[in-house]
Amino acid sequence: MVTTSAAKLNLPAKAKEYFPYSTVRPSQDEFINTVYEGLESRKHVLLEGSNGLGKTVAALSACLPVAKEHDLRLLYVAKTHRQHDRVIEELKAISKRMDVSGVSLRGRCNMCLNPLITRHTTDARAAMEICELLKSRERCSYHSNMEKNSDRYADVSVHISSRPYKASEILEICRAENFCPYEIAKFAMEDTDVIALSYMYVFHPRVRGAFLHHLNKPLNQVILVVDEAHNLPSTAVEIASDALSLFVIRQAQREAEKFNFPSIASFSKRFRALIENMLTHIAKESYVPPQILIEAIKKKAKIDEPELFFGHLHETGTAIRQALLRQGQHPRSYIHRIGEFLQKWLETKDDQSYTHVLSSYMTKRGTVSAKLEIVALDPAKITTPVFSAVYSTICISGTLEPLESYARITGLPETTIRKAVPSPFPREHILSLVCCGVTTAMQQRTQSMYRKMVNRIAEVACHTPANVGVFTASYKVLQKLMNAGLKNAVEKPVFAERRGMASRENDFLVSKFKSYANRGGAVLLGVQGGRSSEGADYPSDQMNSVVVVGVPYAEPTPRIEAQINYYEKRFPRHGRQYGYVLPALKKASQTAGRPIRTLKDRGAIVFLDYRFATDYCRQFLPSWIRRGMKTLPDGDNAIAQELIRFYGPLDTS
Repeated sequence: MVTTSAAKLNLPAKAKEYFPYSTVRPSQDEFINTVYEGLESRKHVLLEGSNGLGKTVAALSACLPVAKEHDLRLLYVAKTHRQHDRVIEELKAISKRMDVSGVSLRGRCNMCLNPLITRHTTDARAAMEICELLKSRERCSYHSNMEKNSDRYADVSVHISSRPYKASEILEICRAENFCPYEIAKFAMEDTDVIALSYMYVFHPRVRGAFLHHLNKPLNQVILVVDEAHNLPSTAVEIASDALSLFVIRQAQREAEKFNFPSIASFSKRFRALIENMLTHIAKESYVPPQILIEAIKKKAKIDEPELFFGHLHETGTAIRQALLRQGQHPRSYIHRIGEFLQKWLETKDDQSYTHVLSSYMTKRGTVSAKLEIVALDPAKITTPVFSAVYSTICISGTLEPLESYARITGLPETTIRKAVPSPFPREHILSLVCCGVTTAMQQRTQSMYRKMVNRIAEVACHTPANVGVFTASYKVLQKLMNAGLKNAVEKPVFAERRGMASRENDFLVSKFKSYANRGGAVLLGVQGGRSSEGADYPSDQMNSVVVVGVPYAEPTPRIEAQINYYEKRFPRHGRQYGYVLPALKKASQTAGRPIRTLKDRGAIVFLDYRFATDYCRQFLPSWIRRGMKTLPDGDNAIAQELIRFYGPLDTS
């Protein structure tokens, strides 16, 4: 891999001062220049660059001099804690040359020492609400300790704000001091150059308001870097959506009985019966006309004025939470949750950017349950208020093409600079193959087709030096491959994901798979868009080859149909492409990039579906995958021959 001396590059002089390495990777200089020029002209930048480019340090090097010159704050949002820590690691390298500071900020669930939150909350909203209640009632010793030892608290905060610190490092400092890590981090970020954090802090309207208060900077004085920006549309939709399960309704009835609210208990019982009756008339998912549910609540649950009653539920739930907190108990209220959800149902009932559905699902106990859902259809309603307010946005990822489509979906302005930077990987390091004669298209999912795909996967495993990843279009396809004898056909150990697998269990599975990298190799079987295909890295022999089984098109449910129809109204002739095709090809592209993580890696990508070779699907794949892609005939040994040429003959002795 050819690199260039940083000193000889045509980089902006100020950006060069912040670049901490002696050499620059191929295309990294182009990346830095594009970001810097966009900031200088105060434009948004949409930039695709493949893995191995060094996007994090490139973005920081381009953004920091502009931020310092104009007294701006740099917010670097990413999806995972590992990505946040990577920002701080690069800042530490930069800090050896220039005076820079930074913190990685996690949510209260992950930056809290109070057992009431660490033991009883699983989501950010609940943690935030309980934290505020605890502070208002002076029931958190870690928070009150900061007031009792204000001088020491100030010293610790100044120390943390003076240099780059990971969230885990702040947590350990505060554990020793008996201070609240979350509050310390919030205090420190007022004087910090860079903050690495999750999307929620910036894009969730309620969370953003509280965050900006502590940041002490308005959005127009913020440079926003959105890493792994391909995740932003789906994250924005999740933020704007909501759900209410039968379990919550059942628990609300018990809560009302316990606290002697007979009218709410009666309502909860009738509301649950109403949902259960609706469930008998649907398959997996059904559209629920919003006004029809309101009319049914009036009639079946005997609520004359729904709007007033839903407000009553919300207020009663708030009072219950405060009472529980006073008693030192976990301040959770299911009544509050129902009130909150039904108020949003009323707010969105006439909004065409939402659809409302009832869906059934399988619980962990193996029983069928259901939930009402308010499904947001327009990510731009969440992203546009942010993009229009910040000083500049830098959206970066390895899978953003087509760039125009991404800009339209997220509401980036027409003036946005759009660019796909060439891959830094030599052509000879990537083998990209599409196999004809196989597909997961619904009408062709036969037993003989699955057996053929098993044979192709076995061929890949046999001729790959070490580990192989196999990622399917769905769990149904995964199970069908197992039923077709995948474990017996492959000579390497097979580690398979399961639907609903806990995060810790999945991490253990992936860890065991990786351990085979230096002892003959193994096969990891998962799904596209899952934890193992997007949230994990497999450098070197941890994954030599990846098999992408099928195009992961979503099941044609009412919500998908609503999404397509909504986009068709907003973007005529592009509804199916934006709402159905692009999300699937983004998942496939992310999966395909798993083996290619560092510049030294060599990886084979095998698409087991002829549709990837069609002009229509191919155009939506990143250029680094399309480059040199080969279409193989339908036949045995075609994959083997290509892998032997790529990896060389394997020593089987």
